[in-house]
Amino acid sequence: MSNEQKQPTLEDIVSLCKRRGFIFQGSEIYGGLAGTWDYGPLGVQLKKNLQDLWWKTFVESRDDMVGLDAAILMNPKTWKASGHVDTFTDPLVECSECKGRFREDKLDDPNKCPNCGKENTFGEARQFNLMFETTAGPVASDENKVFLRPETAQGIFTNFKNVVDTLYPEVPFGIAQIGKAFRNEISPRDFVFRSREFGQMEIEYFIREENWKELFEQWQSDIKDFLSEAGVDMSKVTEEEVEGEDLAHYSKRTIDYEFEYPHGSDELLGLAYRTNFDLGNIERESGKSMVYRPKDGSEPFVPHVIEPSFGVERLVMAVLVSAYRYDAENERIVLQLPPHIAPVRYCVSPLLKNKPELVSKAREVYQALRNKGHSVMWDDNGNIGKRYRRQDEIGTPECIVIDFETLENDTVTVRDRDTTEQKRIATTELF
Repeated sequence: MSNEQKQPTLEDIVSLCKRRGFIFQGSEIYGGLAGTWDYGPLGVQLKKNLQDLWWKTFVESRDDMVGLDAAILMNPKTWKASGHVDTFTDPLVECSECKGRFREDKLDDPNKCPNCGKENTFGEARQFNLMFETTAGPVASDENKVFLRPETAQGIFTNFKNVVDTLYPEVPFGIAQIGKAFRNEISPRDFVFRSREFGQMEIEYFIREENWKELFEQWQSDIKDFLSEAGVDMSKVTEEEVEGEDLAHYSKRTIDYEFEYPHGSDELLGLAYRTNFDLGNIERESGKSMVYRPKDGSEPFVPHVIEPSFGVERLVMAVLVSAYRYDAENERIVLQLPPHIAPVRYCVSPLLKNKPELVSKAREVYQALRNKGHSVMWDDNGNIGKRYRRQDEIGTPECIVIDFETLENDTVTVRDRDTTEQKRIATTELF
């Protein structure tokens, strides 16, 4: 296969996702809603495959990890204790002409409105809280005000004592969660990279303070192994040490894993050493002890935490960018997704859809593959060449064609996505 390895543009990725049913604009039929995206049939399967791989890698395959699914709505004291109420803000300026609001630190020209083009229309910057507010209960009042969670981490921290009391795991151990988070981004942009509703895959790994450096390094290695298995092009990944004032208020050390997206190098995930900041805050605000008592009878302590935090949509986007190829020789677009990540593992086609005997045999093969647990697509629309092109674009590793020779000797044609090579094998070899 002849590949042009140039970076796809954002337009390339967006067009493919819309054309082939991966990702659609949220509420598109009503004009859309900025910062929201709907995952189509192929996109939801791709996202599920990545989440399943993450869960298998970091939870099911380990003895030191348990899972959790915490509520999206939490007692508002949670966000006061975590520091979000006081610090989770962006500096915004408002244009007196068009009333648009913009991040002061993101303006190309601090004296010119990027929306209406007027100059010197900005007032003083004001802090804008990024949390979505809503009301729990029938009456809208300050007493009933709650927030849509801006991160999944606090659901883990607030359940630390519950997990310890019920399962009594031995430190070090982790609690993992996959779930939705919400941030009132002022300028959502770059497709699904920065949106107002997104998924997180987070782990809070509880440790002894004296072990944090070696465990932090182990997580660095584990993260790179996972990204590689997920199909991320590791040549596009860099580790950026976060320094000084750029460190989050809870962190003693943070590494941002940046990926070379079409819009530039930007954060794919983060690895942070949060010390015992969160459990200490909960202990202080709730009055409940967060002390862990070791099984060996040694000195009790409040555990410290290492946090690997993955953005689901950012991972999906990184995988799509990594897999995107333009094959100039064959004039086709190919998604070279790993077979275990691809939303469709096999496509089954009868050579001709108007021949009942071919259709019947193809349906038999299709159902047998599905019964084996594979994700299989049926395609009998258009000629074989067009079917191959469609499957290449969605990343299907292999296409299986049932023809007249199949009826004679029970063999099928299997066509490889990456090489376009075709070979005949017995149908029994498929299963």
